[in-house]
Amino acid sequence: MRSPSDPPASEKARKPERPVRREDRLKAALKANMARRKAQAKARNADDAARDSEKD
Repeated sequence: MRSPSDPPASEKARKPERPVRREDRLKAALKANMARRKAQAKARNADDAARDSEKD
């Protein structure tokens, strides 16, 4: 039998969450920044292409 102070089996099976390290935060921020810049460049290129086609 288990004691009332033991945690339920579902809590035992779960891995403890590790704290987010600075390196992980920086990696995530860099990835988000690069995605944002890529989207901006793509939008700029689409605008430039539209303007170029209007000039012709």
